[in-house]
Amino acid sequence: MTAIEVVTPGLLTTAQDLGREGFGPMGVSPSGAADVVALRVGNRLVGNAEGAAALEMTLLGGTFVFPQGGVIALTGSDFGATLDGEPLGLWASFEVLAGQALRLGPTKSGARCYLCIHGGIAVEPFLGSASTHLLSGMGGFSGRALRKGDILGIGATALPFRKRIVNAAGLQALSPRKVLRVTVGVQNDRFSDALQSLFYSSNYRVREDSNRMGLRLEGAPVPAQSGGEMITEGISLGAVQVPESGQPIISFVEQQTTGGYPVIANVISADIPSVGQLRPRDEVHFERVGMDEARALLIEQENLLAAKDLILE
Repeated sequence: MTAIEVVTPGLLTTAQDLGREGFGPMGVSPSGAADVVALRVGNRLVGNAEGAAALEMTLLGGTFVFPQGGVIALTGSDFGATLDGEPLGLWASFEVLAGQALRLGPTKSGARCYLCIHGGIAVEPFLGSASTHLLSGMGGFSGRALRKGDILGIGATALPFRKRIVNAAGLQALSPRKVLRVTVGVQNDRFSDALQSLFYSSNYRVREDSNRMGLRLEGAPVPAQSGGEMITEGISLGAVQVPESGQPIISFVEQQTTGGYPVIANVISADIPSVGQLRPRDEVHFERVGMDEARALLIEQENLLAAKDLILE
């Protein structure tokens, strides 16, 4: 089996796939890639199934050696990658020769970069998924972020190298947004019309203590009229909760499956990948859309991802 050797792991590098759906009633959130668009496109570039496990790097990338070589693609944000010192671009497949070293540095754009390799990262599935759930220490590579000296196996490979790139127009259409579209939250009626107007007209900054569990925002406070607590109930991915402080929190891929704060809005499915590319101190703005529009936007995104001409050879 071919492998990847971790020379330096970067700030936070984990094995991620599309996550483990259906275990919310057991208290297990899906986890998975923070930017599923980048993961899915990267896997198509290297000839994998879209849900194959890849490496997700956050803010600062690592250095990896390929003892037997391989076919790779980097997607998501620009981490200034080089292969044996030569610059390596994003959104294209590359052949790595045996013994070559891939180095990535600090991000130059968004929060996360994905390293996809033909064959996928070979880790033992947990509840049907290879994704790492950091807070519980489940899944992925020993349930944790990578460390110096780790050796990761690569799944079976069969296809010869074929140069592939992403269509520029398709890439532009799929690029992350700083205006997050949301539907009305289930506790929207706990917020006055004035507070809702303030929420949708304000810019919010991502706080330093944000993580895969949730993105904490700071800006104009919008405390619910009835206070910031309620009887605990289930919450969804992308729910914008508002605690007593009035500072919103976007529930993310490792979110608690229940919560006790009112939800003013919910980020639509098509924009969840954009949340995954938000860095500390980035500013975001919320735009309300209806359920029909949210559904149409997701269908449009899925059609773009499925288009044969998205990937050019």
